[in-house]
Amino acid sequence: MEIRWLEDFIVLAQTRHFSRAADAQNVSQPTFSRRIKLLEEEMGTTLINRQTLPLSLTPAGDEFLQLCEQITERVRITRERLQDMAQQQASKISLGAPQSLVSHFLPEWLDQHQLREQVFPYLRATGWLAADYFHGLDRGECDLAMCYWPQARVDLGFELDSYQYLVVGEECFIPLCAPQADGSPLHPLPGTRRNPLPFISPHPRAVIATSLTAHLAQVPVQAHLVTMNENIQAANIKALVLQGYGIGWLPQRLAAAEMASGQLVRAGDERWDLPLHIRLYRPREPRHASVSELWSRLGKPPESGGLT
Repeated sequence: MEIRWLEDFIVLAQTRHFSRAADAQNVSQPTFSRRIKLLEEEMGTTLINRQTLPLSLTPAGDEFLQLCEQITERVRITRERLQDMAQQQASKISLGAPQSLVSHFLPEWLDQHQLREQVFPYLRATGWLAADYFHGLDRGECDLAMCYWPQARVDLGFELDSYQYLVVGEECFIPLCAPQADGSPLHPLPGTRRNPLPFISPHPRAVIATSLTAHLAQVPVQAHLVTMNENIQAANIKALVLQGYGIGWLPQRLAAAEMASGQLVRAGDERWDLPLHIRLYRPREPRHASVSELWSRLGKPPESGGLT
């Protein structure tokens, strides 16, 4: 049985005329009559008294009409609710970002732009590496990607002509380590060739790793580091650094509390600091109009490409 058969029956009960009911339903009269007949066969009884003029309903037809009206009304209400849900879902924007941005930058940024009800972090992306965010945009896993990005020109090894970006913030990655008893750094930069510093490193495919390598090459003094661990999550790097296992470059926002309490101290002065932009990326042709509307709300013209 189809819902349209119930709608046919309601219209026929209103018009009491097969031809006029067929016109109202935009079908031919033979098709309409056949659908009413199929409905009667499905219900196992005669619903229409065809011997009267105008047509009338049988007692079973009167009973069935009430059911038809209830069912079609519930279907109409449900259809409208589902359409509203689909529209609301389409207006929601998913954003992929590293865990440190999700926990220590994104909440304030969403509040600043009053986007809490529209933009939602895609938590499966918190462990992605640089290229993964753009693959996620291409696959439609997320609508936006928020990433750390080098301020200097650094070749990250992938093309970004298909995307647009806005610079939405800045972060400084600071070389930190656990303190000695007197408060001095346990692993002070630059280290020596004979005694290199244990290094808790970001993953080699991470933007931060590539940016840090380029930055250290510009510092006049050579840093002597030996990698003890490679990690995607800045929070995991911080946990190992807190235990005294080595030096790590950490986002200032992420390490602010531990620096204030003295649990972490600088391993070197400001020349070792790595300043990064925070970029918001979208596909050049976004899947949802809500993404374009958001871009306009942010109040800046989009910049193209991936390298500055």
